[in-house]
Amino acid sequence: MTVTDAPAAAVPARTTGGLTLVSFDLCPYVQRAAIAFAEKGVAFERVYVDLANKPDWFRAVSPLGKVPLLMVGDEVLFESSVIVEYLEETQPRPLHPADPLARARHRGWMEVGSAILSDIWILETTADPAAFEARRKAIREKFARIEAVLGDGPYFAGARFSVVDAVFAPVFRYFDVFDTITELGVFEGLPKVAAWRAALAARPSVRAAVLPDYNERLRAFLRRQGGVMAGRMQARAA
Repeated sequence: MTVTDAPAAAVPARTTGGLTLVSFDLCPYVQRAAIAFAEKGVAFERVYVDLANKPDWFRAVSPLGKVPLLMVGDEVLFESSVIVEYLEETQPRPLHPADPLARARHRGWMEVGSAILSDIWILETTADPAAFEARRKAIREKFARIEAVLGDGPYFAGARFSVVDAVFAPVFRYFDVFDTITELGVFEGLPKVAAWRAALAARPSVRAAVLPDYNERLRAFLRRQGGVMAGRMQARAA
């Protein structure tokens, strides 16, 4: 697989048949698509935009002003779930289960992953300790539910890596940084979830889904928010 990381100061080339993933350096939804590409062994180009200073070409092609976008020749797809489903339908090495009921079940757990990402956003940004604690508890409760449905692993559905794993790998990645800042207790007493987290962290597709300095970029983002997490970072450094 060949991946080219490049800045997106100008409109990316849209060669017919080419695949270009428009990204933001910290976006977990972009990571889902990048992981799916890697698992399928499909070559793509990857360009980054600054969402705080969106280029005009990006505003013109992104209906929601968000990433990821997938440029497929002259067409543009948006929303990570749509992009992943397109890859499932057009590229080899399917990640979804073949059985329709199992596939629908997986899609439901993908939504749980998205809900946890919404909770994480509050952890990252809120300056309200009560809101922070409420979201911490909400995340813990969601992972407790996941613990109850996990099997012997190492992945969500056992030995086979799936789209659910691609969704949760970026979720777990946040905690690699959070764990160096504060004790959240999210995974205490959840051995299957903890083992799943470790298996995903070791997966080459997961490791390659972000820039090498991702952790430092996330810490810088947290400091800029000036919230509870930033305060705990400052206290830990004192």
